[in-house]
Amino acid sequence: MNAANNPTLPLIACLIATVIPVFFGKLGVTPTWLSLQALALGWITLNKHHALDFHTLEAGLEILIIRAWLVPHLLRSTLKGSRTAALDVMPSNLFAWGAAVTLIILAFQFGDGARADIRALTLGVMAATVTIAFLVLATNREPAAQLVALLFMENALALFESLMPDPWPLPVHVAISSVYVGTVAVGSWLIRGQRAA
Repeated sequence: MNAANNPTLPLIACLIATVIPVFFGKLGVTPTWLSLQALALGWITLNKHHALDFHTLEAGLEILIIRAWLVPHLLRSTLKGSRTAALDVMPSNLFAWGAAVTLIILAFQFGDGARADIRALTLGVMAATVTIAFLVLATNREPAAQLVALLFMENALALFESLMPDPWPLPVHVAISSVYVGTVAVGSWLIRGQRAA
């Protein structure tokens, strides 16, 4: 099988870009990990159909422009020079790490029903992304970390679309992209306001 068309590789890349920053990353580096998640999502989207139609190209461009470039750029400019950038995404303690590993295992058990095909791995990665985002929301009170967790959840929503037989229509893509950009814009405004206060 051609490595470029293997759907397992981008799913594993998306999972790695979700798990590593939570265990080992600082908030200042999370825009890079969000870009890597988006590149994996773009890879999944563009390789989902054998023939590239208008909708596939539009969805792939939306992911690459908005999720891989614009939103990480906005988040990076918000975190630049702040004390928040040096903080951990999730507190580095054994309890939080044990909870994260347990949630990842449970997330993949959630996808076990589709065991024979790529849907199991997709459901597992999606569930792991959502549960890790909830764990970050529960363990880190820093607004920047909570914003990153919300963006992880919205990337899981984009991954969910890859499971659907028919892609969402263009207005739904526009609405989801608007929510994604709006989330980082409002979050950045609140973080800057907190820093100024």
